[in-house]
Amino acid sequence: MSIQDDRLTSPADVVRGAKYLVGMADDFDQVAVVVDWLDACRNRDLTALLDLYADDAKLECQCGEAEVSQGRAELESYWRPRLKALAPAAFGLEEITPAAGSVVLDYLSHDGKPVRIAFTFTPGGKIQHTSCAPVGQISPEPTIGAADQAD
Repeated sequence: MSIQDDRLTSPADVVRGAKYLVGMADDFDQVAVVVDWLDACRNRDLTALLDLYADDAKLECQCGEAEVSQGRAELESYWRPRLKALAPAAFGLEEITPAAGSVVLDYLSHDGKPVRIAFTFTPGGKIQHTSCAPVGQISPEPTIGAADQAD
């Protein structure tokens, strides 16, 4: 799948509704990477999950206290406890939507709660940035050119 649009947004902008320009790869299937991410989470395969991320990837989680993790070691610290004890419905797919330069995924979190996460990627097909929040707190589509609506 290739998304062709010269207006691109980051996953944080999906959450905040602000404009942000990022690079976009067109030689890999972004949706397939997100499906691989879900599979690694469901299988509790921390190594496979971390291998999907770029070395300097950033994760922003707003599903409780705001957390930011960057780099493999911090991502491992974030994901390890979440993959240890999964709820029965954990990482169930609700909806997956390609967006301009990103993929937005609605799924059930490690504890079975509905979450929306947005992914952006490196040109080589690695996850560069993710931003998540409970489904009711963020818009499903990136808003290009909108003012920052955080808080």
